Amino acid sequence: MTRGRGWRWLGRGLSHDASDPVDQTDDTDPTAKARARMVRDQLEHRGIRDPEVLNAMRRVPRHRFVDSAWAYDDRALPLSHGQTISQPFVVALMTQMARPTGGWHGARVLEIGTGSGYQAAVLAELGASVVSVERDPTLSASARKHLDEAGYETVLTEVGDGTIGWPPGAPYDAILVTAAGPSIPAPLREQLQPDGGRMVIPVGDREGQWLTVVERHDDTWSEERMEPVVFVPLIGEHGYEERRD
Repeated sequence: MTRGRGWRWLGRGLSHDASDPVDQTDDTDPTAKARARMVRDQLEHRGIRDPEVLNAMRRVPRHRFVDSAWAYDDRALPLSHGQTISQPFVVALMTQMARPTGGWHGARVLEIGTGSGYQAAVLAELGASVVSVERDPTLSASARKHLDEAGYETVLTEVGDGTIGWPPGAPYDAILVTAAGPSIPAPLREQLQPDGGRMVIPVGDREGQWLTVVERHDDTWSEERMEPVVFVPLIGEHGYEERRD
């Protein structure tokens, strides 16, 4: 859906203790230690507390979704066609904020902006039924391949304008939008579950936004600005127009 994703965070530096139990892990999966350290240093260290989110991110093989030696580092990484994959903390933060009132297992979730497929894999690992919409067909096909190879065949990937959502799967218990809109798209509001559906979306101008949580209760929607962020623009009918330089 997006032409790239980015996030800005100001906080404490990370520390590393070579005697930490994480470093003593003897696991047949050589990436398990890297995932454990990622969760400890990048997620728990910065306040991610949801145990289901932490466990999911320990299990999902992030290196399957990006061709980089730095798959588990604290950074956004490039994909093809000028795209990027968000740093792990951003994925965890948005997932924690979007937690459905009834929990993740069996929840209907819509993701706008498939990207590499990693965020969708985390949601599927949590037990959600996931639909992910991407505007770039080449990127969508690549994500589909990554998801299948990593064992997340149940994720439904679609190509289209994410600002109009995916009505056939509505209503959704949670919607995650990985690009920034000038406002909250009306179709996405309407596709939230009326009984406590929750959406996490960056809202603002092209230079900076606020990560915003939207909750629906019947015909009433509440909004709460949570964190200052910088994401690429949400392109589409109910977002920004695509720039053609």
